[in-house]
Amino acid sequence: MKTDTVPAQSARTPVLAEEGPKKKLSDRQKARRMVLQALYQWQLAGAPVHEIQAEFRGYYQGRIDWAYFHDVFPATVAHVTELDAALTPLLDREMSALDPVELSVLRFGMYELLHRLEVPYKVVINECVELAKVFGATDGHRYINGILDRAARSIRTLEI
Repeated sequence: MKTDTVPAQSARTPVLAEEGPKKKLSDRQKARRMVLQALYQWQLAGAPVHEIQAEFRGYYQGRIDWAYFHDVFPATVAHVTELDAALTPLLDREMSALDPVELSVLRFGMYELLHRLEVPYKVVINECVELAKVFGATDGHRYINGILDRAARSIRTLEI
């Protein structure tokens, strides 16, 4: 995960790093990055959701879509069994063999495809691919794209 650590506050809270030339992120895109980072932290550290939320809320300043973050992060964790069951048939390997960042991105994307129907499937896929490009392994974004595209074709049939 390409992040910097927070100097004094917490050694495990990542910052919202931007790749390449400075591009302006929307409040929702910042929140999506935070959701991914919070899912990653939850997955690896096993900290309670409310503690991770409080840590992120205490550290990050500025314009961020906090309502989105506080809705999507805990809901994704709450639905993780359902999300993993939906992802498993689409994977070409065991879930345990996935990179932790890519697993977090896939869970996040699957949550949005299944439960955030107001978000167009193309936006879900594009945002997850961008997150994988920034935080994931080299070419991990291609894997994310393929899995979420297949998921969208079966979940969002009317939209496609």
